[in-house]
Amino acid sequence: MNRNNRTPDQLATDIIAGDRIRRSDDLSLFLTAPLEELQEGAGRLQRHFCGKHIDFCTIINGRSGRCGENCKYCAQAACHHTGIDEYGFLPKEEIIRNARANQEAGANRFAIVTSGRALTGRDFDKAIETYKEMKRTLTIDLCASHGLLTREQLHRLHEAGVTSYHHNIETSRRFFPQICTSHTYDDRIRTIKMAQEEGFCVCSGGIIGMGETWEDRLDMALSLQELGIESIPINALMPIPGTGMEGRPQLPAEDILRTIAFFRYINPTANIRLAAGRKLLPQNGATAFETGASASITGNMLTTSGTTIKEDMQMLKDLGLTNKDEDCTAATGTCGAH
Repeated sequence: MNRNNRTPDQLATDIIAGDRIRRSDDLSLFLTAPLEELQEGAGRLQRHFCGKHIDFCTIINGRSGRCGENCKYCAQAACHHTGIDEYGFLPKEEIIRNARANQEAGANRFAIVTSGRALTGRDFDKAIETYKEMKRTLTIDLCASHGLLTREQLHRLHEAGVTSYHHNIETSRRFFPQICTSHTYDDRIRTIKMAQEEGFCVCSGGIIGMGETWEDRLDMALSLQELGIESIPINALMPIPGTGMEGRPQLPAEDILRTIAFFRYINPTANIRLAAGRKLLPQNGATAFETGASASITGNMLTTSGTTIKEDMQMLKDLGLTNKDEDCTAATGTCGAH
């Protein structure tokens, strides 16, 4: 069969058999196929490569505001006036208390996220001390999101017990200069590759709804595939007053669901992770968990608009899914690898 003349079901079958989407393929199917057909194929791929497992991560905003970068979507950029709380690196005890509560609630991993181009100096030392203490006293997997770090800093994080590093590419290479000019797309790629070389599972995705085209979204999915990214958060822009994205219309649920579906086709073994904008989806993302999304940020935070871990655990139970490795039938892919 012509590679460029397949139905969503045929394409899913070929991917399960070992085929992979390439840039040279005709990708128009992802934009023209009926959404239900595309979702059915994405669901088959998810069940094959990820089983019934859904990975839940939680985050804490470890340092807020005063960022010197000019990312148009970000409430924490100093060039924007959003009225957010501004504070330095949180006390170790407060972070560990949050991590322990998330662990006890059943989350799979916990991340400290900090504002700024990169976490440096005494704040970075505080983060290392905090990660070491969490590694010593907790069992939850640890993730970090601290910007454009050096190779030495990434090594220190890894030694401290961090297993995953989060660093979004945000969008396509073509569109990136439209949302940020204080650093480059290549700066982000360089950090991702260094994190991978250090041995981290890298979590990297982006934001849709910033004015990019469908082709930009497809390009982002392919770039993440080419980088070998294992965890891909998909954020739907929630336009924040005071940012450069203020007033942009929110994406319809159908656009978000289509994006999730074709990200699954292009990155079949990765965790496709629901992030910001999840409340825009039917049943708070329940349908997405059966049609491509195998992970989510959870907890009472901005990106999930107040979805509690308890509510998400009940949702999984209702859907016949699990976030516990011991309860999950073996999957054949690498979803959830860390």
